[in-house]
Amino acid sequence: MFNHMIEYPSRLDGVFHALSDPTRRAMLAALATGERSVGELAAPFEMSLAAASKHIRTLERAGLLRRTVQGRTHRCALQAAPLAEAEAWLRGYAKFWTARLDSLEALLRDGGPDGSGNPPDAPPTPGGPAP
Repeated sequence: MFNHMIEYPSRLDGVFHALSDPTRRAMLAALATGERSVGELAAPFEMSLAAASKHIRTLERAGLLRRTVQGRTHRCALQAAPLAEAEAWLRGYAKFWTARLDSLEALLRDGGPDGSGNPPDAPPTPGGPAP
């Protein structure tokens, strides 16, 4: 049986894979300020142009940059739409954590589930109510 997920990973998978490397994240940060050549993207790192090209191909496959050729120079530009999709996916989890933290805040503010100020399963405080 042929597995399409291995052969054709989702764009979101590609974005997170591309973002998992600090060199590629730094390249994207540089592209956020404007177009760069492959040489300009490679310059801050101790790497060959071939190594930089591998990073750029990963960013390109994820849809995070567009490469154009002007003569012998390859120019790269940021494509931010996939980042917005990743941010939207993460935002769903932010709602989850916000709700969880709001519940924790209420629990701490109200003194715990039994009003004693103790967390669940904690021994009673000296002088506090007996269980």
